[in-house]
Order: sequence, then structure tokens, then C-alpha cells
Amino acid sequence: MAQRLIVIGGDAAGMSAASQARRRRGSDDLEIVVFERGHFTSYSACGIPYWISGQVDGPEQLIAREPETFRTEFAMDVRMRHEVTAIDIERREVVARDLEGGGEVREHFDELMYAAGATPAQPPWARTDAGGVFGVQTLDDGAALRDWLDADPQPRRAVVIGGGYIGVEMAEALIQRGLSVTLVEASDQPMSTVDSDMAELVVDAMRGLGVTIRAGLPVTGLEQRDGRVSAVVTAEGPIPADVVVLGLGVRPNVALAEAAGLPIGPTGGIRVDRRMRVPGFPGIWAAGDCVETLHRVSGMPVHVPLGTHANKQGRVAGINIGGGYATFAGVIGTAVTKVCELEVGRTGLRERDASEAGFDFISVIAESTSRAGYYPGARPMTVKLIAERPSGRLLGAQIVGWSEAAKRIDTLAVALWNGMTVDDMTALDLGYAPPYAPVWDPVLIAARKAVDALAAVAR
Repeated sequence: MAQRLIVIGGDAAGMSAASQARRRRGSDDLEIVVFERGHFTSYSACGIPYWISGQVDGPEQLIAREPETFRTEFAMDVRMRHEVTAIDIERREVVARDLEGGGEVREHFDELMYAAGATPAQPPWARTDAGGVFGVQTLDDGAALRDWLDADPQPRRAVVIGGGYIGVEMAEALIQRGLSVTLVEASDQPMSTVDSDMAELVVDAMRGLGVTIRAGLPVTGLEQRDGRVSAVVTAEGPIPADVVVLGLGVRPNVALAEAAGLPIGPTGGIRVDRRMRVPGFPGIWAAGDCVETLHRVSGMPVHVPLGTHANKQGRVAGINIGGGYATFAGVIGTAVTKVCELEVGRTGLRERDASEAGFDFISVIAESTSRAGYYPGARPMTVKLIAERPSGRLLGAQIVGWSEAAKRIDTLAVALWNGMTVDDMTALDLGYAPPYAPVWDPVLIAARKAVDALAAVAR
């Protein structure tokens, strides 16, 4: 008799798990039922800012696989616009509500894959029925924002609240749409994912793009007129707005899991082991933005909601559900973004992360160019390294530059993943040709500077 796998969430983690399980177990052995409350499966939420700007057509271009593909080619029962409302661990059942047809279903499971993702942080003032206020987490969110931007009267003034990756990318997208854009950030500086000295380079680029930055300014409310948002309220007065984009970050979507008694870790995500099993709950798995995982450098649990992690974790869970063996080795927080042509990359620990984890460390900043200085198109690049003292082990790295910068972070991520010291890194055999790098790559220059800084401290 076939077992039944129920998947809660039809995006990266959930569908990666379902697909891997199907590849290892045929439909006669494993029945797969997927519940997804939205209109889309397996899509790139990271591409939404580029759809908004018009650089990418969508939403079809952002969808990896349609629900019908999973139904016909993977023999899955994919139920769109169905929201799971309860998990009964004892009876091994889930309860789901049909959001369009009405009614409720109760389905048995032998294995349960919890991949409910994350929910946007939403303070009380953001809960409004005024038109023109948008989160940007799902393709449905992106479609609603596109419709608002294209409708009459077309908005002219945008306020983006929150200066993380989504906030910065949406500010650029709205500038490219021709709107006047103000970015409001409660902390002292946008881009808190990098240290303040590197974030300042990003802020300068955003201002050069035409974005007004209001940092150190918490939002306290929204004003509306005739059912439409009209202003963002702050301690320094209202900021006029025809459209407001919320980029306040996300939290693990664990309400169902918590109600079912699944363990929640200190970051607010579901606790899982290296095989993506929920400890103490046989046959229950979790992956993606709803879980916490291990940071390989600090050794501490972290919640890092990225599609790269979600896909890998879902794959690991699916292999194990399918009868194989796989583990997820943790994360180091590698990420990249851009502001116009300015590229930003980071991996590992920031200075404050290293301090909180109890490391004694040095940090250095090296200035270089993306190509040989004499080659046309060479642009400045800034590399920051954080290294443990006295060992010299790399703890973190950040790069900001105008071309060929962001993906250089991958070199540093590999070094970090493998526990290399900055002294080891000075000997790396990296590719060189004038169109691609100086004879001493910016990564190598930064590593040499870190070695010198460690030696100076040791004297």
C-alpha cells in the first residue's frame, strides 16, 4: 500500500523535496499531495524587483515549473489556493481550506514536509486597508504592485520602508519606473547586512541614482485619502506617498508548526537536524525559510532566508524521504545584490557578528580595480576581510565595486567554507588577464593586507 507525503508550501523547499522524493519512489509506492495557498509554484521571488522595473517579463519568466507540470510529469496531487490551517500530529492529518471554492478537507499523511516559508514583518501601523501599500514576497504581491503602478492615476511618489536587500532593490526598480523614491530606514544606515563602512558606499550609490535616504527614522503610521495611501508618518513629519513598499524583513512562518507542538529554536525557526528531520517527530520534515540552521563559522543557529538554502534543504529532505541519505551542512550567509551598476557581496560574519560570537579578530579594507588599471573599463573595488587572531582564519568578507565585484565573493565563500587562513589565501592560483583582473586580484591584495595586519598586531 502506498504511503502518503503531504507537502505544505509549493515553492522552492517544498517542491524540491517533493521532486526528489518522487524521483526515488514511484507513484505506486508514494502518493504526494501538495497544498499551496497562492497561485504559483516553484517561482523566483528574488526576481520580483526586476519584473517591477521592467527588466524582466513576468510573471511567467519567473516560474520554474507550473502546477500542471508537477501533476502530469511528477504524478503529484497539487492543490492550488489551498491553505493548511491545522496539523494533527497524533492523528497524522492536516486540515486545509479551499480559498476559492470554499469548504475544508482533512487529509492523512505518513510523511509531512513543512515548507511554509516566511511571513513579512508587519508592525501594527502597516496593517491598513488603504490601497497602495505592498509587501514584495510572492508573485501575487508583485502582480498587485504592478497593477497599481500601471493604473490611473499613475503614482509619482514612492516610499520604500526598510533598507535591506528587498528595500534597496525595490528602490532602484521604482526609480527605473520613473517615480520619485524615498527610502526610510529606522537604523542609522541601510544595508545592515554589511558593516557600516561598506554600507556607506552603497548609500552613496543610491543617492547618485536619485534615491532620497532618510536613515535613523522610524515610521509610526500611514495616512490615507479617499481609500489610497497618501503619506508615511514619521517623527520628523509626513513623507508624501502614492505607493508604499514594505521591506521590513521576514520571520519564519511557524504558526502551524508551533500550534502542533513542533520545536522552535532561538531564532524563531523550526529546529531540524542535518537531514532536515524535526527532532522527536518521526516522519516530520521541514526546510526553507521556516527553519533555522547552523552557521558554519560562528557555530550558532541562524535564520537566513535565501532561495539557495531553501532549494538545497528541500533537496536533502526529499532524498531522505525517498529512502536515500543526505545532509545539509549549514550556511555561511553568502549573498549578492546590486544598486544600478554597483555590486555588493558578503559572506560569513560581519564585525558585530564576530564580536557577538566571541572572536578576537582584525579587519582590513583594500582598494583595487576590477581589471588591470590600464585596461578600458577598469573600475574601483573595495574588499573587506575579517580574520581571527592570531590564527588568521577567515571569518567574513564583503565586497563593493562597480563591475566584476559581486561574484568574486564566491572565491571568498569557498575559502571561508573550507576554513582557510588569510595566509593560505595569498597563494590562491586565481585567473588573470587584463580584461578580467589586475595581476594581483583584489581578493589576493586584501588577503596580503590582512596578513600584514595580523603580523603588526603580533609584534
